[in-house]
Amino acid sequence: MAFLLPSFFSELPTLTPAAAVDIVIVAFLIYQLLLLIQGRRAVHAVIGLAILGLIYFAAIWARLTLLHTILATLVPYTAIALIVMFQTELRRMLVRLGRKPFLGISQLERREITQEILLAVAHLAQRKVGALMVVERKIGLRTFAESGVNLDAVVSRDLLCSIFEPGGALHDGAVIIQGDRIVAAACFLPLTTNPLLVTEMGTRHRAALGISEESDCLAVVVSEETGRISVAAFGEIELDVPLERVEHLLAEGVQPRDARTTPSMTRGSSAVHESTFDRP
Repeated sequence: MAFLLPSFFSELPTLTPAAAVDIVIVAFLIYQLLLLIQGRRAVHAVIGLAILGLIYFAAIWARLTLLHTILATLVPYTAIALIVMFQTELRRMLVRLGRKPFLGISQLERREITQEILLAVAHLAQRKVGALMVVERKIGLRTFAESGVNLDAVVSRDLLCSIFEPGGALHDGAVIIQGDRIVAAACFLPLTTNPLLVTEMGTRHRAALGISEESDCLAVVVSEETGRISVAAFGEIELDVPLERVEHLLAEGVQPRDARTTPSMTRGSSAVHESTFDRP
């Protein structure tokens, strides 16, 4: 057996860069297809096709002529059968490939996510429902997400409003958003250590400042008492901001103070000593 291995490997085709790219692309497509059919009835159909494939090769190996002939007759129609059975899954895969580029989320999807967050913030502010949403940027927030309840759900206005519904199990704490997903809810965040904010701001605002001091995230706060909206980033906070300002910060992002030359943000509190993110 050992002397057969060198001859076996010598017969293998040379792995060229084009062949490597080919393998990666096929593996990626198979992976996307498996993600789409995971947990769906299509999984059982795939298992059935795999069983038929095993039977087909077993018929060839055992020289079962009749069974091999029947299965070989069905093979040309397999592609059509797959398209008919998995038309929904294939359509979803193509949509997913079109909506999600290889690097991050698309601009169209980013705008849709921003609109969903804005709709939720506007609804919560109108009803004076307290809320704290943290949008992850380059620095990961996995440590803080693990302190809450794992959701891994698509960002939507209805889900965000349901999470912060008064009296709900997930009302207290923060929601962490990563890309187009709500990673976790009811998360515990570090409070700012600034002693001037202990009496001037509530727990949500202090938590928003605290998490912005430890990462480059963007934290959106809705006051439970006044319904006013605040945004925290880079250890500083803007109080009582309009929805247009929130939309700009969510869509365009924020920059630290040393990366800008425009005037600082309007200070809503004497406890905010510096503004470290840009204003349009």
